[in-house]
Amino acid sequence: MTSTDTIFAVSSGSPPAAIAVIRVSGAAAADAIEALCGKRPAPRRASLARLHDANGALLDEALVLWFPGPATATGEDLAEFHCHGGRAVLAAVERALAALPGLRAAEPGEFTRRAFANGRIDLAEAEGLADLLSAETELQRSAAISNASGALSRTADDWRERLLGLSAQVEAALDFSDEEDAEGLPECFTWNIADLAGEIQEWLDRPRSERLGEGFRVVLAGPPNSGKSTLFNALVESEAAITSPIAGTTRDVIERSVAIGGVPFTFVDTAGLRDIGSDEIEGIGIERAHGQIGRADCVLWLGEEGQGPEGAWEIATRSDTVDFMAKTAARHTLSAITGKGLAGLKEDLVMHARENLPKPGEVALNARQHARLGEAVEALGTVRGLDDLLLVGEELRRARLAFDRLVGRATTEDMLDALFGRFCIGK
Repeated sequence: MTSTDTIFAVSSGSPPAAIAVIRVSGAAAADAIEALCGKRPAPRRASLARLHDANGALLDEALVLWFPGPATATGEDLAEFHCHGGRAVLAAVERALAALPGLRAAEPGEFTRRAFANGRIDLAEAEGLADLLSAETELQRSAAISNASGALSRTADDWRERLLGLSAQVEAALDFSDEEDAEGLPECFTWNIADLAGEIQEWLDRPRSERLGEGFRVVLAGPPNSGKSTLFNALVESEAAITSPIAGTTRDVIERSVAIGGVPFTFVDTAGLRDIGSDEIEGIGIERAHGQIGRADCVLWLGEEGQGPEGAWEIATRSDTVDFMAKTAARHTLSAITGKGLAGLKEDLVMHARENLPKPGEVALNARQHARLGEAVEALGTVRGLDDLLLVGEELRRARLAFDRLVGRATTEDMLDALFGRFCIGK
């Protein structure tokens, strides 16, 4: 595989479909159009054409678009065939393209990787695009599209320009340090360093994008037969957990991810908590339940009032039964069987999750981006404790390198392989 190959792939959804789009990118894109259509259409205008293979057999009648590079999505010559979306049609067109010299099928993410390599997008935008393609909820979509549209990249570029200005002040002070009337760094230098570090720290303090991927984690906890599995099934709207009057029915952790009100959640049903399990397997389940409580963003406590983990929500369940035990400080009283009170619990969870997840339209940093900005803040923090201008300049260079690595000006092939391998073929 080389970057000089011309690549092609179906970039629309899986067939069959009404219309399917086959993209071609590379130096031989124009040759591919002429080979299948007999002529090259006007740039950036949809043209109706009959597609033929090398033997002259009719393949399909399609809309054809021609985009000369470098002002294209990939930065290369680009062609699109908008064909009928049947499997046989697509297979025939792909066979015809594969038979042309210099063309080959694209690898996963190769179109986007070429866009990055040709400077059409940077690394942060590519990561946002990958998150956008995998988004399943409104919050995930909103955060991903902000990153894909370059919000983080523009902010990082602004930080980098300010850092360059600070580095220039250090260089100027070094150039004139031997002169008797040299004044050194201006008084505002330290303030500007602190302001820049403070702005970056605000981004670091935001909820991370991984929270959006996994969802707000809600653990249902309590003793055996407290109604955890019944409530769990009601929240995820499926019979995921077995319910039974027999104590210890749930012996392991059960997880389900759902979206409520556009917010991603992961609900976790756990084994009933008691001092001694009926057997070794139940004991393992109880141990795992304690582990899940430690990982939870929110714990719904269905047991005796005041006996749950610190910060847990007191939930009084089974309000429809004759032996119902009310809680004086219940956050919610409900019946998972009749549904009474369930809507209020869901609404409360959505509001609580929104307060603790990235805000709509706000860029959420992933682990890699968080680490790079952390390196920049660390370097800027070191600067404030230094008197040696050479060391100050080196720490500013280290912070600048962190910004370059953030947007992909300095990166490794292994990291790029891992990122673009997340994309589907055709993107």
